[in-house]
Amino acid sequence: MSRVLVKLRFSAALLLALPVAALAQQGARPAAPAAIAAADHHQHLFSPGIIAFIAPKPGPDALREIPVTGLIALLDEAGIRRAAVMSAAYMYGRPSRVVEDEYARVKAENDWTAAQVAKYPGRLRAFCGFNPLKDYALAELERCAAHPQLRTGIKMHFGNSDVQLEKPEHLARLKDVFRAANRHRMAIAVHLRASISLGRPYGEAQARAFLDGLMPEATDTMVQVAHFAGTGPGYEDPPANEVMRVFADAAARKEPNTRNLYFDVASIATPDISPEHAREMVERIRKVGLDKILYGSDAATPTNMKPREAWAAFRALPLTEAERRRIAGNVAPYLK
Repeated sequence: MSRVLVKLRFSAALLLALPVAALAQQGARPAAPAAIAAADHHQHLFSPGIIAFIAPKPGPDALREIPVTGLIALLDEAGIRRAAVMSAAYMYGRPSRVVEDEYARVKAENDWTAAQVAKYPGRLRAFCGFNPLKDYALAELERCAAHPQLRTGIKMHFGNSDVQLEKPEHLARLKDVFRAANRHRMAIAVHLRASISLGRPYGEAQARAFLDGLMPEATDTMVQVAHFAGTGPGYEDPPANEVMRVFADAAARKEPNTRNLYFDVASIATPDISPEHAREMVERIRKVGLDKILYGSDAATPTNMKPREAWAAFRALPLTEAERRRIAGNVAPYLK
């Protein structure tokens, strides 16, 4: 199938996403309403402080603030009711950066995210962010567990924090974090992809370390692997695909450590995904299990899709309509 046909397929998905009334006005025959995602399980808001910290130079692709009212408008445009907002506080803990008053800034970013989400308590939930390898990690987890908005869950970014699952000392620290989150029944969201810029190993060994070393610590809470174990935007990431192969095979075998394991698809399905990769992604989805897939779109930055566009791209995958509807209706316990 050519890229032109893929683009046409994406356009068709966008058409299906239009309200029936709008189709009628255009003279089109109304079709059965298309599935609409009930929730977006992966969103971000960026404070002015974090934007100044990581993107001080303006430009067309520069990160910019998305006010919470803007996020709500984007969700409304897509017909999505609920969303998880992942704090970006972990960015202050990147090892390559020297940050004055680092922990204070981490707390401030988490509290800013909580304050934004508190404006829409019926629709949004906040996740507390931090680098799990830092000395303050457990202290911040405990602080967030006692916070009315931040006790929903924790967000860790293994690439940004340079977590290396093959290192025993990293795995030991992560076990402590997983145990604490589990004790507080906080959901755990993980950007699992190891650092690309530093060329860290990422494949079967890291997937098995995660399954066998960390998932046993999450017996009473759910673990959400972001971006289908990749990073996005886009699917082309052979190491991430290898990690997802391991997870899918383990899930198909019904390994006990996959019982509380879920995957969001934020920014992985794009309008220009190749037919081969689209089929492969669907194969992984089916093997993992439809109930384990959580829709997400990631932040609507200049280089990423908005929720409505991202849902249209996901709908264009070669899933059956029944499968699309089933995934669309999936809502994680922390959003119920």
